[in-house]
Amino acid sequence: MSLARELVGLHDSGALWWPEERTLVVSDLHLEKAASIAKSKGLMLPPYDTATTLEKLSALIDLFNPHRVICLGDSFHDSESSERMPAAYLAMLATMQLGREWIWITGNHDPEIASHICGERYEELSINSLSFRHEPKEGAERGEICGHLHPAAKVRRMGRTIRRACFATNGNRLVLPAFGALTGGLNVMDRAFTDVFTEKRFSVFMLGNGRLFPFTASKLLSD
Repeated sequence: MSLARELVGLHDSGALWWPEERTLVVSDLHLEKAASIAKSKGLMLPPYDTATTLEKLSALIDLFNPHRVICLGDSFHDSESSERMPAAYLAMLATMQLGREWIWITGNHDPEIASHICGERYEELSINSLSFRHEPKEGAERGEICGHLHPAAKVRRMGRTIRRACFATNGNRLVLPAFGALTGGLNVMDRAFTDVFTEKRFSVFMLGNGRLFPFTASKLLSD
């Protein structure tokens, strides 16, 4: 698809690939979320979300061999996530970072990222005509790429209701789905998207197995 005159590709994993800049973009990894919930709420969830997310990201890096990786905020579920991460996971992350530029956009869950985690930190970043930030910005200029909202879409096809994470775009801005294994999604028809896409003028690309499924907002269902 074209966004602010830049050609970008949407991958069914929920990642964006910018071929001209050899840049891979993902959002909302929420590493160590299960451990955070266990600590704060006492709810014991299977502690495999970090491994699953890192393995998924590693597979994409092997596939695209990016020069640059941009993580669009909420990469770590809380301020202590990187301290809790097992050494094997930290080593896996460090291995992925070798030989490439790695950019952490800070988010509401990770406004500060521990100094022992390699990579550059930015609140937002502009490259050519594209702007990268965690949360959609009111009155944002054309070419915004963001996350935060964990977009998901719901449709009815052949008598079945299907709900999937999705990319959402109006041609000027693009909201990425959450990449993390334990993240869930918010229906794009929710009021939270009203200021992002006015008058429901947008399209989605629902994540499928090996492909994306495009729909206009008029075809989508509310929860």
